[in-house]
Amino acid sequence: MIKQLTLAKYSIGMGDRFAHQAKAQLQACLKAAANGAEVIPVWNKSNREHTIIGSEPSSTRAAADAAVKELGWQRPYHLDADHIRLETVDRFIPHCDFYTIDVADSIGKPADPQAVHAFVERHSELIGEILIPNIDRPLAISCGDIQRIAAKYLLAVQDAGKICRHIAKAKGEGNFITEVSMDETDSPQTPPELLVILAALADEKIPLQTIAPKFTGRFNKGVDYVGDLGQFEKEFREDLAVIACATKRYGLPANLKLSVHSGSDKFSIYAPIRRGLARFNAGLHLKTAGTTWLEEVIGLAEAGGDGLALAKEIYSTALDHIDELCAPYATVIDIDRGKLPSKETVNGWTSTQFVSALRHDPKNTAFNMNLRQLLHVGFKIAAKKGERYLEALKKHEAVIAKNVTENLYERHLKPLFTPIPGP
Repeated sequence: MIKQLTLAKYSIGMGDRFAHQAKAQLQACLKAAANGAEVIPVWNKSNREHTIIGSEPSSTRAAADAAVKELGWQRPYHLDADHIRLETVDRFIPHCDFYTIDVADSIGKPADPQAVHAFVERHSELIGEILIPNIDRPLAISCGDIQRIAAKYLLAVQDAGKICRHIAKAKGEGNFITEVSMDETDSPQTPPELLVILAALADEKIPLQTIAPKFTGRFNKGVDYVGDLGQFEKEFREDLAVIACATKRYGLPANLKLSVHSGSDKFSIYAPIRRGLARFNAGLHLKTAGTTWLEEVIGLAEAGGDGLALAKEIYSTALDHIDELCAPYATVIDIDRGKLPSKETVNGWTSTQFVSALRHDPKNTAFNMNLRQLLHVGFKIAAKKGERYLEALKKHEAVIAKNVTENLYERHLKPLFTPIPGP
């Protein structure tokens, strides 16, 4: 029997676009551990981000390894080839042990009718009223429902299988962690859909340890969740119930857990998530999206002088290139351009004013979610500054690192994972 590299119960996906904050990020995990919560770091960076920055996965690996060595981290840690597909995975294989397989582009594309028919024949147990523990009503699934769901998702699942087998051929079975991402699509997956998808993933013999479904509501980059919190909590709990059922029914890995993408800054859903995890004794992978890059800009602004000047310059240039920057992220940002301050206004700001506008503190009336979203997608501007930006990160490392660690621990790890003190 092949021994499988296993992801721990709780893990945090941490982006580090310029590969300078791994130590500060790991400090947050050390603080969580000191306060009773083991949260395993997973450094993630997508092919798109590497292309924009001009970096390679080897740089992410080097930064993570150096941070682990310097801080004496004794627990596991991983490197995630984020949102990879078959045409982009090879550059990550020498360096990564975690693969987020993104099949969103294949969802809705028609699967082979014979494959759909065979799936329905193979899974007659899914037809009828399915009792799922901890879901109030049975799932009513007709033969037509299974055909419809399989027609929508089966090709995507087959693509995931091809990618997974390609990785296994290169790295060896059991030597990597597999996540399948289905969040970047038009509509949330219902509990019946998730159950059918998990059955199909089991058929493909994918050693699935995390799955990222799409939830109701908006998961915009760098800002809080927008949607019905009650509906989100219901969906989250039902997804946990379906996963618990499917792991037993289809022999999927026992540690299979939900992955919440663009999970950084979604402060309002952390309490519902925490309640769900406690109820099901379930694990979670929270993937943060760009929050570290924003803390770098906050640190530069807080440093004042040339740091503040550079932060203002990045904003000014981002404003000039807003259409170009926003286009790739159109489905995950909502910017009211009328509420973006002018270049002239920002150029007159003090450090305090800039930081107050950018730092995600909903209680601060100066916080500007539109400016934050624009700068979130504006890392391309910093990348074009090359060594000038990187030298600024080195010069102002202390203040930047403080912001990175504090943001990750106080606003993310602590509310989600650390034990609640007793009376």
